[in-house]
Amino acid sequence: MDQAVQVISAKYPCRKALIQKLYQLFGDGDPFPPAVYLYGHTSTGKSSILQAFLPLMDSSTTPTSWAILSAIECYTNKILFETILNRLTGHVPCAANAYASLASVDSMKDFVAQLARLSPSRSYIVVLENAERVRDMDHNVLPMLLRLPEVTGLNVCVLLVSDLPFEKYFVRTGLAPVVKLFVAEYSKKDILVILMNDFEAHANLSEEEIDKRLKIVEMLTPDFYENYLNIFLNVFFKVCRDLKELQLVALECFHKYCEPVLDGTIAADDVTRLWRNISKTMKLALGTIYMRMGNVNQELLRPATVDAQTSSESVEQMQTMKRLAQNLELPFYAKFLLIAAYLASHNAAKEDKRLFMKYHGKQKKRLQSVNAKAKVSEKMATQLGPKAFTIDRLLAIFYAILDEKVGLTCNLLAQISTLIHLKFLNFASGEGTIMDGSARLQCTVGMDFIVHIGKMVGFNVRQYLCDFF
Repeated sequence: MDQAVQVISAKYPCRKALIQKLYQLFGDGDPFPPAVYLYGHTSTGKSSILQAFLPLMDSSTTPTSWAILSAIECYTNKILFETILNRLTGHVPCAANAYASLASVDSMKDFVAQLARLSPSRSYIVVLENAERVRDMDHNVLPMLLRLPEVTGLNVCVLLVSDLPFEKYFVRTGLAPVVKLFVAEYSKKDILVILMNDFEAHANLSEEEIDKRLKIVEMLTPDFYENYLNIFLNVFFKVCRDLKELQLVALECFHKYCEPVLDGTIAADDVTRLWRNISKTMKLALGTIYMRMGNVNQELLRPATVDAQTSSESVEQMQTMKRLAQNLELPFYAKFLLIAAYLASHNAAKEDKRLFMKYHGKQKKRLQSVNAKAKVSEKMATQLGPKAFTIDRLLAIFYAILDEKVGLTCNLLAQISTLIHLKFLNFASGEGTIMDGSARLQCTVGMDFIVHIGKMVGFNVRQYLCDFF
């Protein structure tokens, strides 16, 4: 079994401690714990590791059946119970059985009775992803899932997977104790190690390109790729820590990064010139990192020619960004919320009164304020990256820039959740607490994109940015 742990650890680097802990809980031949709670941020490898680990549990000495399901798909008690039974027994609804489940289960009592009929010689693991949705079901579902071994007499474990800490699950009658496993976010060093595993796939070229550039291709070594990843993570790590998104954008930018080396215009070890060549591409990709709208990203990352440093390229890039903004179908108020979020992320809170109030008082000119306005591009707020802001500040700016009067309704707050789901806004802290106003958010879209969104609703964004005063 130690060999299996090594195999999974090689496939999912930087998660060996988690895999060893799972092996201690499920692989020693001892009775399973009644319930395990696995939690951590999204894209940290929770589900992928479980999908690779559970098939190794079914051996001749300790035969194990498992079921992996999502609480989002199983949105009623009946669907949840019947899906668990079907997958634990291997029953597949199909045309031959008229798409019927193994048994009709309408209540928790029926579910426990059906589980008790399973073979006691086997062990069972039920993995329930998005477990926070169980809180919306009947009040007895979660307490009973945590006590299945007690009520069925089987060696069964319920493994709950979620993004929230277990303290968010509150039941008046109390909950049975669970084993908690926290999966930490990948650090910058961890992401570098994981992305290095993609080197061979990213460095592959067609046969024609290899024949033409065989000598130069030899320069594309793991060290060359590691230099690229260090540059890439310095730009993207503060904005995005979602491993899947980083892998996707890293692949798109790497082809552009390699072009001057393959053309022979820049040496493979000239990191400074390579950074200058790729910086514009990465800044454009930074503004569209979560959007995935067709081939728009590929248009933004289109190879540049020798004459591309002219204004015509800038015009073309602006047109591409305009098409991206026009293709984005957002409600009218959601566009103003996105604009308000961008203004909150790129303006200091102390400037809100001067920017958004009609009678803000006279501002005295001081030498310090005059010097502060003499900004270079590197010190501009729009270049330094987004800052965190509260929901209250977002709504205050939204009402200040909106001409009409709108009440604070659930629909308006739901549009904030939609922007978060689309990854236009990110949680900086207080994840999952939009309704009580304690969350702090960041806006992830770029300047050009938000300017075009403003033009679509007739709003001049630059007029409300401190960088342009």
